[in-house]
Amino acid sequence: MKLVECVPNFSEGRDKSVIDEISKRIKSLEGVVLLDVDSGIDTNRTVMTMVGDPKSISNAAFEAIKAASDLIDMSKHHGSHSRIGATDVCPIIPISEISINECIDLSENLAKRVGEELNIPVFLYEKSAKDLNRVNLANIRKGEYEGLAQKLNDIKWKPDFGPSTFNKKSGATVIGVRDFLIAYNINLNTTNVRIATDIAFEIREKGRSKRKPNPKSPILLDGEIIRDKRGAPIKKSGLFKDVKAVGWYVDEFKCAQISINFNNYKKSTIHEVFDKVCELANERGVRVTGSELVGLIPLDAMLMAGNFFLSKQRSSNGIPENDIINIVTQSLGLNDVMPFDPRKKIIEYAIKGQKNNLMDMKVSNLLDEFSRKSIAPGGGSASAIVGAFGASLCSMVAAISYEKYKSDKLKNKMLKIGNDSQKLMKSLSFYVDEDSNAFKKTIKVSKLPEENEELKKTKFNEIAKANKYSAEIPLNVAKNCRDLLRVAKLLSIEGYVPSLCDVNVASELLMSGIKGAVSNVKVNIPNIKDKLYIKRLETEIKCITKESELLLSEINHNFIESFNSDEL
Repeated sequence: MKLVECVPNFSEGRDKSVIDEISKRIKSLEGVVLLDVDSGIDTNRTVMTMVGDPKSISNAAFEAIKAASDLIDMSKHHGSHSRIGATDVCPIIPISEISINECIDLSENLAKRVGEELNIPVFLYEKSAKDLNRVNLANIRKGEYEGLAQKLNDIKWKPDFGPSTFNKKSGATVIGVRDFLIAYNINLNTTNVRIATDIAFEIREKGRSKRKPNPKSPILLDGEIIRDKRGAPIKKSGLFKDVKAVGWYVDEFKCAQISINFNNYKKSTIHEVFDKVCELANERGVRVTGSELVGLIPLDAMLMAGNFFLSKQRSSNGIPENDIINIVTQSLGLNDVMPFDPRKKIIEYAIKGQKNNLMDMKVSNLLDEFSRKSIAPGGGSASAIVGAFGASLCSMVAAISYEKYKSDKLKNKMLKIGNDSQKLMKSLSFYVDEDSNAFKKTIKVSKLPEENEELKKTKFNEIAKANKYSAEIPLNVAKNCRDLLRVAKLLSIEGYVPSLCDVNVASELLMSGIKGAVSNVKVNIPNIKDKLYIKRLETEIKCITKESELLLSEINHNFIESFNSDEL
């Protein structure tokens, strides 16, 4: 499914009725999920995050911009954040199965509609920009709302869409496609904005003017600017690429804050910047007291940070994802400024949270769900759950072995086994719900209309695809469980001996998962008409079963042998 994120920034962070009305307009539209609403009193700004299919996102963005133009009067707006309009900026970000060029077309169509129907000047920026001078948002914002009327009189700043005349009430809007941006703030235990600004200049890519150290102050801003022969300041690049940063005072927290934008969080990571800010703060006699995310963050940014901090602790990262997120939350102090809820702040979790997934249920509720008189969830989902339990035990033994062993060689082996177990556990967890979804899809396509030959053909093809997919899911469950038996065999040979009973239990669970999954493949075969496809399925399940039985036998043998070990 094509999925797009849109993060409009509105110049209102204090009037709850205005914020609620804009949110209400977005929520009223189908095909869009409003994931986050983040308001700042001092900045007088609200950032809303929504995801959906391209058409729905375009409609929702337009309605939100229209609502802001109706409800916000820029002539009365004051706040610490740069802005040029009621909807200051409206970024569009590709999430899945959609290209940058498709998103650029989407941004242009939205900008055209805003300009023509709402009479708001619109500038295209970032990847949508038609002019190199408009790629950087800061260039477009220069002079802000107060200088907008004069800016629009300059032919160089003719809007890409909409009128060139000044819209006193709504100002202007910037629309464009960009990569995923992380907005992140770090708090300091000082009210001195110069210290925050000094650190911001050090970390941002743009850098600063070089200065001579001031023996009376650790703040570089207090030193004399170093100039070239012509008297121009000599510039020094900042420490991190694709990072923007400013320092300001936040009355809400009664402290100075460094506000940071990561334009490429994979090139300059949130954890490396945080650690550097801690170091720079310490050099200036202050401390970091916590940090906060404005809007959402991708899961892989959190996992990258988790692996970084675990590595520094010399701990295994082959642990549950929730534990890794918890380590990042504590390490970055994400709960120290504002409450941090991963289910709402991590984009993948936020999207997932809109659905009722089996794996998110309490065990008692999950058992109730399986015991009801409904066909789904059924044996296929149960087989995946059993396999996931086996994976979790393998991960546990790998983690214990990692902590117990002194040898780097053995530690690295257990680290790999732990990571492999976690990946396969996550895959099996996905198939728990997907097995039920596949069955529901089969039921749905069986009800498609067939009034004419074309519709009959469409229905026949859709049913064929659905039946094959219903067989592929349990086949993948069996493959995952087989792969985990390979992992379990390694653990039965090199794992920490007192934990080998858990490896044996895991292997029995995995074998049950394989047998259940193979049964579900077989039950779907009669519904498939493609003989070559059936032959492939039958060959694969035969090979999986044979190899798995051999692996289980070897693991059981190794477990029995472990009783003779002096370590047990």
